Amino acid sequence: MDYKALIFDMDGLLLETEAIAMKAFEESCEAFGRTMRKDVYLQCIGTNEQRSREILKAGFGQDFPTEMIIKLWNEKYYKRAVEQPVPLKRGVKTLLNLLKENDIPAAIATSTAHKIAVKKLNNAKIFGYFREVVSGDMVLQSKPHPEIYLKAAEKINIKPEYCVALEDSETGVRAALAAGMKVFQIPDLIQPSAEFRQLGHTIVDSLEDVIPYLDL
Repeated sequence: MDYKALIFDMDGLLLETEAIAMKAFEESCEAFGRTMRKDVYLQCIGTNEQRSREILKAGFGQDFPTEMIIKLWNEKYYKRAVEQPVPLKRGVKTLLNLLKENDIPAAIATSTAHKIAVKKLNNAKIFGYFREVVSGDMVLQSKPHPEIYLKAAEKINIKPEYCVALEDSETGVRAALAAGMKVFQIPDLIQPSAEFRQLGHTIVDSLEDVIPYLDL
C-alpha cells in the first residue's frame, strides 16, 4: 500500500468511549421522562455537537427538550470519560508504537472539541504519538463532510491520497472517503450494512488487523 501518514478518529476507535456516551444519553433522556431511541442516537456518532443537535431535533420532534438533555448528557459524559482515563481499544499501542518506530506521521481527526480531545489523549497517555490534533471546533463542516480530514492532511503536509484514515463510524468513513483517502473501518457500536460495505473501504475487527496491510 502506498501511503505516507495515518489519520485517526478518536472516540470509539482509539478510546472505549462510545458505550459510555450512549449510557449517559439514555440516563439524560430518562431524567426528563423521555425514552431513548437508539436508532436516532446512533446517527449522532461521529458528528459534532451542532450536527447531533440537528439529528436529535429531527428524530425526537420539536417538543424534545434538546438543550436540557444535551447539557445533562455532556455533564455525565465529562465525569465518566474526560475527567478520568478510559480504556484503549485493542491494538492501539501496538500500532502507534510501530508508526513511531518507522517515523510515519500520525494525526487525529475527531469531532470532539480540541480542549477535550487533548485531555482525553493525555489521560490515555497517547497524546505524544500524534503530530496534529484536528477537532470539530476547528472546522466549519461536521463529518460526513470531508473538511476535517482534508485539514488534518494539510496540517501534516501530506496529500490526502497518501493518507490512510482509520474510523469506527459510518459518518467518519464517508468523510474520509470523500477526502480521497484510503480508509479502514473498525466498527464499534454499529456493524456496517451490506450496502455500506460496498463503498470500497476495508473493514477489520481491530487496529491490530490493520498492521499487515501497512507492511510495517
